[in-house]
Amino acid sequence: MRIYKRGSTYWTEFIVDNKRYQLSCKTKDKKLAEEVAAALQSDVIRKKFDIPVKYKAEKTFKIVWNEYINSYNVAKSTLKPTLSRSKHFNNIFSEKNLHDITELDLRNYQFKRKLEIMAMPKNAGKREPEISFKEINHELQVLGNFFSFCIKKGLINKNPASGIKKLNELSRLKTLSDVDIQKLIAGATNKLTRDLITFLIYTGCRKGEALNLRWDDVDLQNDVIAIKGTKTKYDRYIPISDALRGVLRGINRNQDSLYVFERNGAKLSDFKRSFKTACKNAGLKDLRIHDLRHVFASKMVMSGTSLYITGELLGHRTTQMTKRYSHLVPETLKKAVNDVFEEGFIKYPEPPKTGG
Repeated sequence: MRIYKRGSTYWTEFIVDNKRYQLSCKTKDKKLAEEVAAALQSDVIRKKFDIPVKYKAEKTFKIVWNEYINSYNVAKSTLKPTLSRSKHFNNIFSEKNLHDITELDLRNYQFKRKLEIMAMPKNAGKREPEISFKEINHELQVLGNFFSFCIKKGLINKNPASGIKKLNELSRLKTLSDVDIQKLIAGATNKLTRDLITFLIYTGCRKGEALNLRWDDVDLQNDVIAIKGTKTKYDRYIPISDALRGVLRGINRNQDSLYVFERNGAKLSDFKRSFKTACKNAGLKDLRIHDLRHVFASKMVMSGTSLYITGELLGHRTTQMTKRYSHLVPETLKKAVNDVFEEGFIKYPEPPKTGG
């Protein structure tokens, strides 16, 4: 088999059963052309000798992965997490034929990545249950989505990632006391950051939902905020509490302002730096912006709000997400019982004194 150019496109020439074949590889990339040529020759051999063609074509993982990524008509920034995670498995599966990748291969990959994470300096001396393998689960999820794409394309008939169980994920439910909340807000060096922190704690919104919030979606007359274009692709509505109304009314709004949180007339893209400064000034370590969402949820559950209502306010599409806060319910029940029976209304009579 040989590879050669016709114009800017690579072609392949090979002989099968004394018959010469000349076929276009339909690419300008030589390395890719070599892979396509091998697949074309394999396909011809199967048909020539009446070998059942189980798959439409024998393509390498890399070829189809590029097709998969190119099928997304979105900004590169949106694909950044997927591309970042793919770096780990692309080196392993890149040159393998797609239909040769089995569930065992993915299990071996999962185990290899597990050992790598356990060997990281931050996990030194920790027991396995104390280590989070959340990133590996994300990688397997990306692979699962990719193989589903392959099934739709008719390249394979079974998803090798479907039978693989998730590894241990340590739930991050960091919350703050009322004192720490005041310290955090006081630690902000500008009003915009203070308003954002307060807004996130009062609403449980995701950072992106807050930064994309328009004044058109804030109805102060009927006390409701419409959160649109969410992560779950479902709109939801958040009631405006008296405290939140005070925050919103206190925001300096220009006449031409579209977004609630903006700087000099431009939509705010992020506030990681100013949030980090607020945390440092407040003496709070290992706190992320997303943790403010957990603060909201914890406050709701601890005040006696049901997990169902809390989940609705957070925009959870499954109850499984909200169940993470179920460990707070016993404390709420205990508080409710103590509030009723704090002093006690049952008076036991003094036991009779026995003669000595």
